[in-house]
Amino acid sequence: MITREVNEWLKKAECGMYSADDVMDEFARIMRYLTKEEVLMIKKRLENSIRKG
Repeated sequence: MITREVNEWLKKAECGMYSADDVMDEFARIMRYLTKEEVLMIKKRLENSIRKG
């Protein structure tokens, strides 16, 4: 289950408040706690935010 903290991080990442390295470091840290579906959903959201930005 995606927690409030993960949602907040994801929103900040989508808005460009973190560098790409910071996003990847945090993603690597939290992904072990997520299901495969949640990881894929986050990946898709990040990819979409990169395309828009």
